[in-house]
Amino acid sequence: MRIGTVSDLHIDRNKWIFDEGETTLSILVTMLKEKAVDVLLIAGDISNHYLESHAFIEELMNESGIVVKFVPGNHDYWAKDHEVTDSHKINQFFNKQEYSLIGKPYELNRDWVVVGTPGWYDYGYGNHEKYTEAQFEKKKYGFASWNDLHFVDWHQKDREVSKEMLDQLYKDLESVKDKNIILMTHVATHEAFVVPLPHRIYDFANAFLGAKSYESVYKDFESIKYSIMGHVHFRKVISEEDRTFISPCLGSSKHWRDKRLRNQLERSIVTFDI
Repeated sequence: MRIGTVSDLHIDRNKWIFDEGETTLSILVTMLKEKAVDVLLIAGDISNHYLESHAFIEELMNESGIVVKFVPGNHDYWAKDHEVTDSHKINQFFNKQEYSLIGKPYELNRDWVVVGTPGWYDYGYGNHEKYTEAQFEKKKYGFASWNDLHFVDWHQKDREVSKEMLDQLYKDLESVKDKNIILMTHVATHEAFVVPLPHRIYDFANAFLGAKSYESVYKDFESIKYSIMGHVHFRKVISEEDRTFISPCLGSSKHWRDKRLRNQLERSIVTFDI
């Protein structure tokens, strides 16, 4: 069985070069067929509108004929272009969908299972010698701000949301701990996937890139063999003993000199066989 992974498609904000008749959906479907992918894992940030993200997944499953599993990213929770401002309501919408992994690990076969959570940042990767938790909570850096401040509202502190998601993840992992596990999160859960400190900007911004507390799952569940994560907008694959960590981000078109979507998707999608 071949597993495909990708993240951070941002279909509503990227400016790619297409050939005539191409769309993000058509290119992705073609590539999945070319790569003979059986199951696609999307680690969040399809769009800034939860219904657009949902519709894209539905169309992708219909057009490709393969299983798609998804965990939302912070942008999928954004309330920028619609009136649903309570992030919990958007979360509930995603969680009840067939493609959701929350509370329902997906068995690939007798030996392998996919477990997932969006995860939420806990400030753990920020520079705590330079900034306080109160400063991270404000999400403001000089004249700039982390945009979740304006478009996401959990009615809770970030670290509370992060812990609730981690608690659910532990329940899901515990339920399948005897199988080989593919873990998927949106936020980074390994220090190699955030920006090395010190850094003028990321001393602050790293606080919102990952959840350091989630690193505990790797010690508590040795059966996690693959860990997929997004959010950071760079691509990386590293291995530690018998575990592989993958960041298969497409990211923003402004980050790449080559603006042809097919070329950048080819560099983003990571596949492996189980």
